Amino acid sequence: MEKKTRLEHDSLGEVEVDAERLYGAQTERSRLNFHISNNKMPAEIISALALIKKACAQVNRDTGKLCAEKAAAISDAADAIIANKFPNEFPLSVWQTGSGTQTNMNVNEVIAHIAPSLHPNDDVNMSQSSNDVFPSAMSIAALLKIKNEVCTSANALADAFRKLEEREKDIIKIGRTHFQDAVPLRFSDEVSGWRSSIEASIEMLDDSCKYLSRLALGGTAVGTGIGTPAGFDEKVCAYISKETGFEFTPDKNKFHALSSKDAFVFAHGALKALAANLIKIAGDIRILSSGPRCGIGEINIPQNEPGSSIMPGKVNPTQCEALTMVGVQVTGNDAAVAFAASQGILELNVYMPLIAFDTLWSCDLLSGAMDAFRENCVCGITANREKIKQNLENSLMLVTALTGTIGYDAAAKIALNAHRKGITLRESALALGLCDADTFDRLTKPENMI
Repeated sequence: MEKKTRLEHDSLGEVEVDAERLYGAQTERSRLNFHISNNKMPAEIISALALIKKACAQVNRDTGKLCAEKAAAISDAADAIIANKFPNEFPLSVWQTGSGTQTNMNVNEVIAHIAPSLHPNDDVNMSQSSNDVFPSAMSIAALLKIKNEVCTSANALADAFRKLEEREKDIIKIGRTHFQDAVPLRFSDEVSGWRSSIEASIEMLDDSCKYLSRLALGGTAVGTGIGTPAGFDEKVCAYISKETGFEFTPDKNKFHALSSKDAFVFAHGALKALAANLIKIAGDIRILSSGPRCGIGEINIPQNEPGSSIMPGKVNPTQCEALTMVGVQVTGNDAAVAFAASQGILELNVYMPLIAFDTLWSCDLLSGAMDAFRENCVCGITANREKIKQNLENSLMLVTALTGTIGYDAAAKIALNAHRKGITLRESALALGLCDADTFDRLTKPENMI
C-alpha cells in the first residue's frame, strides 16, 4: 500500500512528508539528505531540547513575549516528548549539520504539530537559536547522564570493592611490582587501591559537572543575545535547575559558550580517567585469577560461561575482557571529542553532534560495563587462601625484613643463593652464616612487614 503524504513547506519550498509523522519540512530534508550510518541523535538530547523549549516558553510568557495559551501548549507537548510518547518522530542522523540545527528544528516541528496553533520558529523557537539551544541541550544531557548513571554505577562498584575488603581483611599476600615478587601487603589493601581509584574518578566527574552546568542559552546566533528579553538566560537556567534538580547557570561569556567545547573535553577526560582505572583493575583481576593451575591463581572469579569451543572445562575472565574493551573505546572517543572541540571556527563549533554522541555513548558504555562487571564478577570474587599462603611463604622478598639488621648486600646474597639453589630463605641465611635462626624467625614474619 502506498504511503499517504502531506505537503509541508519551509523557506526553500514544499516537501512531501509521511502523513503519519509529526515532523515537518526541515526534518524531512535532513532525513533524506543524510543517509549516514544508523547512529540517530541520542534520546537524551531530544529530551534536553524539549526541556529547553518548555523553559523558554515559560520565560517568554512571563516576559510578555508569548501568550499563556501558547506557552501552555509548548509545555504540554514538551512534557509528552520527555515522557517518550513520540519515539518515532526523531529520525535524524547524528551525522548532519555540525550545529545540530536540524535536530533543533525537528523538536520545534514536532511540538508545533502536536499543538497545531504553534509555529515552529516564531513560537517554539522564540528567543532561541540552534547555536545556543543545541550546546545547552548537550550540556544538560551530559551532566544528567554523568550524575545519574555513570556516578551511580561507579559508586555501586566502589561499594562492592569495599565489601570485598571487609570479607577478606585478614589475608596477607605477596605484593608484586614490575611483574616481580615484592614485599607483603594485605589483600584488602590491594582491593582498597581499586576502590580508591574508582572514588577518585567520581570526584573528577563531579568536578567536571560544574563546567557542564554553564549553559549557552541567551547567546542566540553568535553570542550577542539578539532577540532575547532582559534576564532571559538567568530565568531559563533557573527553570531548568528546578526541573532537573541540578544547578545550571548562564555561561558568563556567550561567545565562549558557542564556539568552545572545552567543558566536554574536561568532562570526557574524566570519563577517560575512569576508563583507565577500570582497565587497570580488570587487568589486575585477570592476572590474579589466572590459572586455575598454571597461573597466579590467588583469587577466584565467577564461572559465568564456557570459555572455549574446543577446550573442555576452560573458563575465561570475560567480564574483565568486556570492561577493558569498553575502556579502549572510551579512550578512542576521548580523542574524537578533543579534536572536535578544537574545531570551533570563529563564532561557532560545528562538530557538536559528534561531541554529544561520543560523550553520551561513553557514559552508556561505562555505566553498563561497570554494572555488569560488579554483578557478574566483583560480587563473586573470593580469595584462594591456600595459594596466597603458598606464594607468600615461597617468596624471596621476605628477605627485605633483614636489611635493617644485616644490611642490603648480605640480604641480597641470601635471596640470590636461595633462588639459585632452590632452597628456602631460612636455609640460605643459615648456610651462608649471615643470620642466625632466632633473628631470621623473629624478623621475617609477614604480619610485621605490612
